[in-house]
Amino acid sequence: MTTEAYEVVLFHSVSYALKAEKILKAKNISYKLIPVPRHISSDCGFCVRFPSRLHRQVVDALRDSVEFVAIRPL
Repeated sequence: MTTEAYEVVLFHSVSYALKAEKILKAKNISYKLIPVPRHISSDCGFCVRFPSRLHRQVVDALRDSVEFVAIRPL
């Protein structure tokens, strides 16, 4: 049994996270809005979690539409 790997997109503010959520939803990309794990960052309270296999799709979807800080493995 293999466990799927996930990554998170970190943002400067909740409004950016919510904007990213709308973009990913519209493009039908699998994601989940979650609280930022403390071991990753304490900046913005929310991040977008997605399966690592969708990394390129997520980057392409968000690149020119919403400002994000980083994408990190979860």
